[in-house]
Amino acid sequence: MEQDRSDMAAGSSQHLTAFQSEREAYLVSRVLDRDSRAFHELYQNYRPRLVRFLTNLVRRPSLVEEVLNDTMLVVWNRLETFKGTSKLSTWVFAIAYRKGMKAMQRSDDPVENSEPAVSTSYEPGPEDSANHQRTQKALKLALDKLSANHRIVVDLTYFHELGYREIAEIMECPVDTVKTRMFHARRQLKQILAGEKSDWL
Repeated sequence: MEQDRSDMAAGSSQHLTAFQSEREAYLVSRVLDRDSRAFHELYQNYRPRLVRFLTNLVRRPSLVEEVLNDTMLVVWNRLETFKGTSKLSTWVFAIAYRKGMKAMQRSDDPVENSEPAVSTSYEPGPEDSANHQRTQKALKLALDKLSANHRIVVDLTYFHELGYREIAEIMECPVDTVKTRMFHARRQLKQILAGEKSDWL
């Protein structure tokens, strides 16, 4: 563990490939030394992506915060088990996926109605905003009709821009399984979404 810390702190090329930046590598080395401020920064860095991911996975806003906290608690308590053989983000999302699936199995509550966590990078005008809202509502309704595994493959591919190999690591399944799930998810969405709303698929 001491060697892991020194490697990460030094920013070795082997470990930097597992991190998004030298800053993330540094934060991990500090969290391994139980630095709560570094953990808070790491938590805040991952929170927006995990909220979006978990919202699409569990479809129950009341569960999102619970699963998010459970996920980051594992990161805090078991970060030393991360060996840098995959990206840190892949490791964290895999934990979130397992925690989210377990939370859904435990919960019998109906799925709550919520807007999808999709943001734009520009300032839309009134007409653009109205079209965007209609598109997002249609997309939300379509995604609601998919199974959790199909929904997550779509989410990780289109909104988190992950490759099939990373998604396979997160979902702990073969790459071919991810490809099959994406094929069926896209086919279902194309059937549900008409016209230009399905062009992005």
